[in-house]
Amino acid sequence: MQPARSIVVLLLFVLAACGGTADSPPQPDPAEATTHSRHVPLEGQSNFRDLGGYETEDGRTVKWGQVYRSGRMPDLTDEDVARLEELEIETVITFLVPEEIERHGADRLPEGARELRLPIRGERAEELSLQVGTAIRTGDFEAVTPDLNTEFHRLLMDDGREEFAAVLRELADPANRPLVYHCSQGVHRAGTATAILLAALGVPWETIREDYLLSNVYRADEIASSLDRIRQQAAANGGVAPEEVDMTNVEAFYNLEGRYLDGVVERAVEEYGSMENFIRDGLGITDEEVQRLREELLVDPSYP
Repeated sequence: MQPARSIVVLLLFVLAACGGTADSPPQPDPAEATTHSRHVPLEGQSNFRDLGGYETEDGRTVKWGQVYRSGRMPDLTDEDVARLEELEIETVITFLVPEEIERHGADRLPEGARELRLPIRGERAEELSLQVGTAIRTGDFEAVTPDLNTEFHRLLMDDGREEFAAVLRELADPANRPLVYHCSQGVHRAGTATAILLAALGVPWETIREDYLLSNVYRADEIASSLDRIRQQAAANGGVAPEEVDMTNVEAFYNLEGRYLDGVVERAVEEYGSMENFIRDGLGITDEEVQRLREELLVDPSYP
């Protein structure tokens, strides 16, 4: 295996390492759930969800059935694909790099859907992935701290600028919607994209954090299985019983907390002074484009 490809493969492992937390992030309002469901249950992808219904600071709400976030989709069943056809998905954006697609396979798309590949990669993120991958492989979790999640989001604010700007522009055109964007597990890259999008729409940061934490809920079974596998491997490597393995660091790394996503705002403020400035000056999205995006994706619930 070539060195660059080895790093990417390790990156895949790390990007899968997200979910499961002691927190219980709020679910959609029960009144909304009678007509809308945020989570779209799929056999081959647990983290597919609608971004509709979130309220903005000016009292409008994000339209349901227009924007979805997800993890990768090569394992969708025929029934899953039929479900996406029911949702009338027009565009599927993937942030995966070619090596990831080669490793896991191409997405299964609804008939007629357009695929747009916007791969995001960065040298520093790959270095951190190598560090975490080595720790998990050897069972030495000292270097795996939860703050690495924050660092990944900070790095993505630099590494994914062109790709995130493209997502906003794609969403502003109604011909491209309904649209879903995704990464490997729907956490780091998709999470950063979602934070930028919802901030551009005027959704409060606390609400954006709550959406981030829903990955813990929908991926809980996968995370429990991953942690058990890591525990067993570490026990075998160390020649100890599984219950003797200190999983404190790795569990904290896997368990998403809202503060991890704060790396997005921290980086925006450091470089541009605010998220608003980052969207305009960092992504190159004009105020007119932001206004159009809001007109397209927001609705005033006070009007029928």
